[in-house]
Amino acid sequence: MDELSDVRSRIEATIIPEPPISLAEGGVIARGANPELDELHQLSRNGKQFLAEMEARERGRTGISTLKVRFNSVFGYYLEISRSNLHLVPADYERRQTLANAERFSTPELKQYEAKILDAQEKIVEIERRLFAELRADIAAEARRIRQTALALAEVDVLRGFAHTAALRNYCRPGFDDSGDLEIIAGRHPVIEQQESARAFSDDPTSSGFPNRDRFVPNDLYLNSSTHTILVVTGPNMGGKSTYLRQAALITIMAQMGSFVPASKGRLSIVDRIFTRIGASDNLARGRSTFMVEMTETAAILNTATPRSLILLDEVGRGTSTYDGLAIAWAAIEYLHARTRAKTLFATHYFELTELAEQLASVQNYHVAVKETAKGIVFLRRVEPGVADRSYGIEVAKLAGLPDEVVRRAREVLLEHENAEARLTSQLASGDSLSSRAAQLTIFTPLSQPVLEKLRETDLNRLTPLDALNLLAELKQQVQ
Repeated sequence: MDELSDVRSRIEATIIPEPPISLAEGGVIARGANPELDELHQLSRNGKQFLAEMEARERGRTGISTLKVRFNSVFGYYLEISRSNLHLVPADYERRQTLANAERFSTPELKQYEAKILDAQEKIVEIERRLFAELRADIAAEARRIRQTALALAEVDVLRGFAHTAALRNYCRPGFDDSGDLEIIAGRHPVIEQQESARAFSDDPTSSGFPNRDRFVPNDLYLNSSTHTILVVTGPNMGGKSTYLRQAALITIMAQMGSFVPASKGRLSIVDRIFTRIGASDNLARGRSTFMVEMTETAAILNTATPRSLILLDEVGRGTSTYDGLAIAWAAIEYLHARTRAKTLFATHYFELTELAEQLASVQNYHVAVKETAKGIVFLRRVEPGVADRSYGIEVAKLAGLPDEVVRRAREVLLEHENAEARLTSQLASGDSLSSRAAQLTIFTPLSQPVLEKLRETDLNRLTPLDALNLLAELKQQVQ
């Protein structure tokens, strides 16, 4: 590596250690870099001293003890001598102005000093600009050497940063092979684990109400090109699904850029791209809703990914109706399984998608574990094989601070909905047509269930007109 000692010495000899941001006011060039500039700085700093020395010298030369060197904005610098001492004025003095009790004179030396002192600042800036431009040109001439040294230093800096972080945070050295597998043992999110660690030693009010936020829980991951190509990850909100997806991508990126990774073991194959469909955003200025953006991004993934890609899909289909979203997510997984064959992590709340593991050979079900206690749920943040039993959305809403009345009513509505779905499943098993099922799902909601029950119990053949009106009024009151 070229240490560029000659360039460094030139800069140190020309520029002060802490120069100002702009060249406008000067003060950039170091002392000793230019004799003319040093003289101008000396004039600016020691003007009063120079004038005092000149005044003393002229008093001694002329014998006029009252001689004074003064300045005003009209005449500039001048020598003032009282009338009683005019006979002592030397021949080289030039008269400038006559007053009642004195006269003012100038000398060639004073004129020269005046020109220098008045133009000193302007000349300082001008000279510094010139010297700076010359230095810049000299440095530019060494651009090739500087770039080579900069590249070497940058590489050392990056590798040193990798090494320091790996040692500090207990990272492991990943291995690469051509098997097509992605195996991570006790993987961690490199950013969130540091935030969790910091929060464990602080009184962070944002962590209250959310159990188990004082440490990061590592998780394993295994993907291959045959039996574990697509992992469908279910579980509650706040359980850690998104973190699990993102840490897989970050570990892959870190490994391929030459860094150790936050895990106890890592065995990877080279991926060509990492695709993500995470979060909710819109582009209303271009007429694209949140769901349209989601579908556009999903389409780009399905049309572009290859078998060597890594795909992260988080809640695909949530921007539209439940059954539309479920259908889209289902079809996307089938397409990835049949066509793309890219290694995929698919986080979802659509539990129906877990049925795909029984139908497609390379789809596996995983879930984030939760523990239910008397005080509520505890997020264990462990990713395990199998399917989550439910989403715990209402419990998370309660932790977030929704009013108790809203939480209670939400549980009632959920129960009504689950009961209605159970009855519908029973009817379908007994032979009801698919068309009647679709009609019920489209027209009625869980809030309509009491009305439906009343209608089913009513024998229309025995209903009088008056009974019919009373029944209609009763049902309307229930709906209201």
